[in-house]
Amino acid sequence: MVVRILDEHKLIDISQPLTNDIGVWPGDTPFNFKLSFTKEQTGSVNIGQITTSVHTGTHIDAPYHFDEHGEKVHELDVNIYVGPARVVDVTGCEMVGREELERFDLEGVERLLLKTSDGRDLSQFPEKFTTFRENIGPFLKEKGIRLLGTDGPSVDAVDSKTMDAHHSLNDNGVYILENIVLSEVEPGDYELIALPLAIEGADGSPVRAVLRQLG
Repeated sequence: MVVRILDEHKLIDISQPLTNDIGVWPGDTPFNFKLSFTKEQTGSVNIGQITTSVHTGTHIDAPYHFDEHGEKVHELDVNIYVGPARVVDVTGCEMVGREELERFDLEGVERLLLKTSDGRDLSQFPEKFTTFRENIGPFLKEKGIRLLGTDGPSVDAVDSKTMDAHHSLNDNGVYILENIVLSEVEPGDYELIALPLAIEGADGSPVRAVLRQLG
């Protein structure tokens, strides 16, 4: 995928395009866009509709996704998803936790975005992707980080039932952004904008995630 740079605002689009062939979590609702009514039918406008899982493409997980008592999307503080962010390259790591991140300077970082691969075919759900250790939450809390973003579809493995990384992050006040696209983004400091939709009662939400180049 080619990263789209919106030159006039120095914005880098790090979202996965929502297409009818996008790869989805095994067994989840496929994404589909179609016209419910055409301009010919209405005499004035085209009207589209979408069917999707809220975890398709680039999205945030609300704590309610894995915790019955956790915050739902409409209860989240939107300030979490806007502000300074650091992109760090951990490509090649099968798992990421304290051991893998201690070598990076993360002082003063509030939002950490991890590049774990050189890109993938977005029409296919990946057979393998980087997941996170149970010690990730306490480590990020020590650093003052409150948002973790990954270019993988989840912070836990596909077959996980305990969701250890999700709980570790949530227990330490760290929110989750998944399926961002960082294959063409250089490590460094940016401003992140990745606002969730205000979906009442939802466990997650698609986002349009962009980075603003600093300087």
